[in-house]
Amino acid sequence: MHGDPKYGPESKHVEYANPAAPKGGTLKTGVTGTFDTLNPFTVNGVAAQGLSYYYDRLMARVYDEPFTLYPLIAEKAEVAPDRSSVTFTINSAARFHDGTPITADDVIFSFETLREHGRPNMLRIYKLVDKAEKKDERTVYFHFGPGYDRETVMIMAMMPVLSKKWWQGRKFDETLLTPPLSNGPYKIKLVEAPKRIIYERVKDYWAADLLTNAGHNNFDTLVFDYYRDDNIALAAFKKGDLNVRREFDLSKWYKAYADLDLTRFMKRDLPHARPERVQGFIMNLRRPPLDDIKVRQALALAFDGGWVGQNLFFGAGKRIDSFFPNSPLNGGKSLSPEVRKLLETQKTALRPAVFNEDPGGLYDTRPLRQRLKQAGDLLDKAGWVIRDGMRVNKSGGQPLRIEAIVNEPQMEKTAINYKKTLKKLGVDLNIRLLDAANFARRRGQYDFDILMLFWMNSLSPGTEQMIYWGCEAAKQPMGLNYAGTCNPALEVFAKGIAGAKTYGELTAYAQAIDRILLAEYIIIPLFYTGLDYIAYDRTIHMPKKAAPQGIIMETLWMEDKSLNPQAKKTK
Repeated sequence: MHGDPKYGPESKHVEYANPAAPKGGTLKTGVTGTFDTLNPFTVNGVAAQGLSYYYDRLMARVYDEPFTLYPLIAEKAEVAPDRSSVTFTINSAARFHDGTPITADDVIFSFETLREHGRPNMLRIYKLVDKAEKKDERTVYFHFGPGYDRETVMIMAMMPVLSKKWWQGRKFDETLLTPPLSNGPYKIKLVEAPKRIIYERVKDYWAADLLTNAGHNNFDTLVFDYYRDDNIALAAFKKGDLNVRREFDLSKWYKAYADLDLTRFMKRDLPHARPERVQGFIMNLRRPPLDDIKVRQALALAFDGGWVGQNLFFGAGKRIDSFFPNSPLNGGKSLSPEVRKLLETQKTALRPAVFNEDPGGLYDTRPLRQRLKQAGDLLDKAGWVIRDGMRVNKSGGQPLRIEAIVNEPQMEKTAINYKKTLKKLGVDLNIRLLDAANFARRRGQYDFDILMLFWMNSLSPGTEQMIYWGCEAAKQPMGLNYAGTCNPALEVFAKGIAGAKTYGELTAYAQAIDRILLAEYIIIPLFYTGLDYIAYDRTIHMPKKAAPQGIIMETLWMEDKSLNPQAKKTK
């Protein structure tokens, strides 16, 4: 996307993988919830975990560069100087799991199918193509029409390739539990929906030695077991039914692993350099009273971040102060001349707070009492006044009641503390802890006042910014614009970021987006640590050199005497 690739033709493997890692063993992971489809490329159904191992794409990313793609199914990509077209040449060795070659017909079929029935991000990008042409059995040409940007060619290169022969005559947008013919490093061995899916490594996988695969995909078997809640999954891990666990709940990390058998398991917290989750109380601007920024700002002021951070996040977290936390894309810390100049071009559509030192009020260190007083004043100005200890609408008398939906007990604890603080303002917060299916349904229909969830950004933000923040995305069911933001200035920068010609220019766009979002008070953010938390069986190993993105599960391996006789000779 920017600059030169890190790896050249002489490179045999990425730095964060061990090319000598032995093959063998089973990786057993727990998942909370259920699944009902093996097709992750439509909005219908809940896709099974691990399908990224099953479907290959034209080209592959690496995890120590912000956005560079290397050969996979496509051995070569020829890009027009203005990036208005791309020609892919398919590797002559590329095969589906039944041994049949991957052809240009499969690529064209995949493009046409995903353009009509794929996920929203695919629909948006693939419809920019005004010409798709098969040049020969191994060559496909795509030309882009109005609206394309510098990133469009990159998104096209990450297109999954489906089998035309297998999918023809089948409805693509229906849920599916029969394994399709595919082409990734693993096959599907067993499907027991909604409880379990098992993959087996393709022993003669044609791409095993390519740069992005060397030292990857080392386990013979991948098992994903589903549990109705995460506490049961944790108990299964401790018992030994699972042998690896990524932990995202700080409370559990500090408390629930106290009885972990450390003679059998490793427990590690590993630093990383990727943007962290932007997690917190996401407010739905589509419905009153949260469509009023005075109400949103008042609710943000009432959050007792100091107490929550110390008591529920064990003092281990830093307050999220950006939509790109833990990265140089953070625009909330300071306003550079480049970003100010960018924002000035859209000044009439922006709130004055965008230009403030602290656009989202996240560095406010005043005592809670003072912040609650300001919050009360804002609610008064918004027409919500105190009567008989309750905050009610001045004209209609309706009480100010807000519902928050959550799907994790730790988030429920945070919400309960927040409920107590809001009560001091006369605001009633109703908390609903939902199972995975109901939470997903209400999230997809935007049927909430407050959603306790997160957004995830990368070091290479691009077209997904329109999916997160665009006006059209706010209307699409099952979308990622949870808050329902629609701001013309935000759209300008969200569209423009994918056209950035240098990483410095991209950084300025990201910081401009960041400041606009912070000033809109669409989320009351929680905390991040900049660490990955993982526990695993001591037979499992990981490379010594970590990727900046953190733990890459595909690079783990199992080394046990029973699986690898050479291990006896290894120190």
